[in-house]
Amino acid sequence: MIRFDIITIFPNMFGPVFNDSILKRAQAKKKVSIHVHDLRDYTDDRKHRKVDDRPFGGGPGMVMTPQPLFDAVKAVKGRRKARVICMSAAGKAFSQNRAKGLTKYKNLIIICGHYEGIDQRVLDGLVDEEISIGDYVLTGGEIPAMVLVDAVSRLIPGVLGKEESLISESFENDLLEAPQYTRPANFRGKKVPDVLLSGNHKAIEAWRKSSALARTKEVRPDLLIKKGSLK
Repeated sequence: MIRFDIITIFPNMFGPVFNDSILKRAQAKKKVSIHVHDLRDYTDDRKHRKVDDRPFGGGPGMVMTPQPLFDAVKAVKGRRKARVICMSAAGKAFSQNRAKGLTKYKNLIIICGHYEGIDQRVLDGLVDEEISIGDYVLTGGEIPAMVLVDAVSRLIPGVLGKEESLISESFENDLLEAPQYTRPANFRGKKVPDVLLSGNHKAIEAWRKSSALARTKEVRPDLLIKKGSLK
């Protein structure tokens, strides 16, 4: 089981995502454990529950202060060993391989950044890695944290109904998934490829591989360049 501890100033954002569908079942089956912590509970400013301040050197916006984050991580971690992740637009790009790598940890603490960023002393003194889910800026790290929890959780054995579905999905072997079809075989004149109705499993597998390669070449040629299959 993997335990996720999420530190945020907006704890109410997570309930609708984590208390439904596959993640809800994963928690019920004790495959994952998800705990959301309000950063404001750890600030020394008991009156205003403030966790941010103006940046030294000037500039727009506010910066998350170090004291609440240091105390929150210390309290959440306790005596457990945990990998501390900060969701940040300045982090390394998240990927399927990175999600797989995180499954080896039993405890993941996720810090959700906000405002103009986090005091660098937090990143230097507490955080093991910064992760970005894409080359764009969001209002905070809450949605990226949800993405990370979902992507990592579904890789844990027993979370998905059929483990073989992990083998053929997009980004395995740096390829997008081949097109999928279901009944009816003919929908308003648009027919399912004959090979998928043939019952010839070898031919079907060959079609799926070639279709995955063609789709990746058209939509995400960068994956093939990384793989060395397209120059």
